[in-house]
Amino acid sequence: MGAAHNKKRYGEVWPEFRIKCSLEELEPLQDLVILSGGWAWHFLSPEGHIEYKHAHDHKDIDLFVYPKDVAEVMCILLQNGFEKVWTRYDKLPSDENFRRYEKVITVANDKSIRITIDFFVRAEIPNRTIKGWTIVEPSFLLGMYSNIHSSDKCWAVQSTVKLLEQNIDPFNREELVTIPL
Repeated sequence: MGAAHNKKRYGEVWPEFRIKCSLEELEPLQDLVILSGGWAWHFLSPEGHIEYKHAHDHKDIDLFVYPKDVAEVMCILLQNGFEKVWTRYDKLPSDENFRRYEKVITVANDKSIRITIDFFVRAEIPNRTIKGWTIVEPSFLLGMYSNIHSSDKCWAVQSTVKLLEQNIDPFNREELVTIPL
């Protein structure tokens, strides 16, 4: 579970180049993956929303891959300059076969960013299509914050819990990107 947020830092935004670069790296995988974590919340959020750091996490890209598509996803990642990175999680018992790939990209002003893709192999994952992307079904996604995802304090997660308790679909809801009072 994530640590409590420092409310003094509310209002910080993700750099636009990080969002842009991440989306560019995801595009070749669009028809093969199911987005999870911060990127699922990103697409559930209203179009053109402010990319607040505390609304949803864009430090990495979490996704699920069906077993039949693993080889193709790995080939695309390797062809696009990603490298396999070993982690302490690789040897832990899990229902999902976990892989991490990373790539360093140089952006404007000689800044570089690391794009990290964590993918889990899973045969069945409840999902839906939002804005042309397949994402983990929000109610199922919430259940992953005890074992796969760690930033359960993000506004999107907290808002979705409240919305679903009221039987309200979180898709396109401003609450997912609104600074809490």
